[in-house]
Amino acid sequence: MGNKKNRNIGAASLFIFFSLLFFVLAVRFITIQYTGEAEGKVLAAKAAQQYLRKSVIPAERGKIYDQKGEIIAEDTASYTLVGILDEELTTNPDHPRHVVDPRETARKLSEFIDMDENKIFSRLTIEGGKQVEFGTAGRDISHQVKNKIEELELPGISFIKDSKRFYPNGIFASHLIGYAQKEEVKIGSYEIIGKMGLEKSFNDLLKGKNGEIKFEGDKWNYILPNSKNHITEPVNGHDIYLTLDKKIQTFLEDAMNNVADKYKPKRIMAIVADPKTGAILAMGQRPTYHPATREGIDQSWYNELVETSFEPGSTMKIFSLAAAVEENVYHPNEKFQSGRYQVGKDSIRDHNSGVGWGPITYAEGVQRSSNVAFANLLEKMGTETWREYMDRFKFGTPTGIDLPNEVSGKILYNWQLEKVTSVFGQGTTVSAMQMIQAMTAVANDGKMMKPYVVDKIVNPNDGTEKIAKPTMAGKPISEKTAKEVREILETVITGEHGTGGRYQLDGYPVAGKTGTSQIPNPKGGYLEGRNNFIFSFLGLAPVDDPELIMYVAVEQPNLPDDEAGGTPVSMIFNTVMKSSLQYLNIKPDDIPRAKVAQMPDFKGKTVKETKMKLTDGGYKPIIIGKGDKVIAQSPKKDIPLIEGEKVIIKTNGAMIVPDMTGWSKRDVLKLAQLAGLKTNIVGDGFVYKQNLTPNSKVNEGDQLVVNFESPQQNIERENQTEQDEEAPIN
Repeated sequence: MGNKKNRNIGAASLFIFFSLLFFVLAVRFITIQYTGEAEGKVLAAKAAQQYLRKSVIPAERGKIYDQKGEIIAEDTASYTLVGILDEELTTNPDHPRHVVDPRETARKLSEFIDMDENKIFSRLTIEGGKQVEFGTAGRDISHQVKNKIEELELPGISFIKDSKRFYPNGIFASHLIGYAQKEEVKIGSYEIIGKMGLEKSFNDLLKGKNGEIKFEGDKWNYILPNSKNHITEPVNGHDIYLTLDKKIQTFLEDAMNNVADKYKPKRIMAIVADPKTGAILAMGQRPTYHPATREGIDQSWYNELVETSFEPGSTMKIFSLAAAVEENVYHPNEKFQSGRYQVGKDSIRDHNSGVGWGPITYAEGVQRSSNVAFANLLEKMGTETWREYMDRFKFGTPTGIDLPNEVSGKILYNWQLEKVTSVFGQGTTVSAMQMIQAMTAVANDGKMMKPYVVDKIVNPNDGTEKIAKPTMAGKPISEKTAKEVREILETVITGEHGTGGRYQLDGYPVAGKTGTSQIPNPKGGYLEGRNNFIFSFLGLAPVDDPELIMYVAVEQPNLPDDEAGGTPVSMIFNTVMKSSLQYLNIKPDDIPRAKVAQMPDFKGKTVKETKMKLTDGGYKPIIIGKGDKVIAQSPKKDIPLIEGEKVIIKTNGAMIVPDMTGWSKRDVLKLAQLAGLKTNIVGDGFVYKQNLTPNSKVNEGDQLVVNFESPQQNIERENQTEQDEEAPIN
């Protein structure tokens, strides 16, 4: 009876326990059914989440165009090769969706991707693998290769459509454009990111924002029947239109390639700009790199044109000349003593080892690129005035061009010697872009324009545009001064003593200034040797109404013995400037044919009348006497005379011998015969020096010794002159 009673109590306890448990479960079930929630979570959403799939709709990265809409950079389709290893994905054995024969698959794939057959096989046989890729060898597969692999009908081999950055022009303003490449931003998520140049600085505008599609799918990601899709459209990146002109940029790239191949310089920098707006039409450097492959990028990471500063040398004389003209202290016919200029214990030397050319005019001093001439001009205008003009021309200040990491350069102006050397470009450093900005003031009638490379930014999603407007950076000089400086700089190209003769262009008058900058030696002082200079030229054309300005610098070219440092610079400047002016349909000046006339008889006429008639007729009168009446002439009466020819006029006064530098033998013999001088001619070519001092008195029967040199000998002498143009200071 006791055991039975205990069993009844136990059974009753179990009944009550399970009854309570059932009650709790029933209440929980009814509550979930009624509210649709469990532990604060909506169960319908959790159920849907089991089937919800997401897929990214990639945004298209913005395109980069030149000013005329030619593509410079854009996204293009590429494919990533994948291998499916999960056998569960195969529902029909007759149509397998996974890799069935890894060895055969590896053998065939090795013919199309850059991966060894055994390595491919290893990837296809990874234990427990579901899906594999093939590293860099399996990425960026072209459409053509993709089609060939698909023709093999390999089970389990598939492709993921992707995109990559494409640069159709190859090496083309590479440091300006930069490059963008695909990077993993988080596990399994890749994005094209700008790494250099405009691709980097405008990355946020270019990249856009990815969209998304949500759908219900099975475990193989197939969309379930009657499921609803939710799509968020992507926002494509902005398109950028540059000021670059593809044609002019191509001229520049080709010219730099030729010079780089021939002279193997350490560095080349070049910019072409529109002086009226400040728009950069072309810019480039050597060494450079290919933006798609990055080949060559290890040689130069920097955009040298904005990120590097250097001593400009004599091209700085353009702006010290402009300051002197503006301050009315430059008088072209005023003379100074060339050769040396003393600054305390230091001596400024002219580039012919400080010998100089005696007392010469400032006009000739500019043509000869005399350091002493500019030291004297500095003295006339004052060091504080010149310092103000350097600020006006914005030296020592970044231009603000829309490119990253722009340097400001440095103006050294503490000691008197630094102040003097700054007028001819030593000590003080600048960037190539600063030189272009300053030159716009000379070319644009005093108005200095801020350089820029982005013309407009277009939002392709709504069609809105943000257009850049030319900005005046200052007005350092007047219109009158700018025109006068252009005329003076033209004589550097065309003048008898000009250092820029090699920069003449047929039909297009050029104004500019050469430069030969010394390179600081890390051990102190400057590098020595005929190749250890930065040879440069800053010029504009046409002179009257400049359409283009151009700066070219070539550092440490390997020069043959018979070539000067300006030769590789002129190969770039002349080719690009002339081709660009013709491409822009700038009409060349008419080149008149030389006139041929009969020589009139001037015997008995006044010197003044004779000079006037000869000059008006386009001839060059050479007067060898101090009298006022003509007593003889050469050529004689009725001899045919070509326009521009020298006419020797002998007067009734004491005979004066002229400076015959650059004369031909024919002209020397004409003068010697007319003056009755005994002549000794040494060498061939054109006059290099003479024994009789120019403008000195001579008598009939005196001995005239004239040394001639060939064009090649002239080049060799110019080599030495250009090396010493920025002579070290004693």
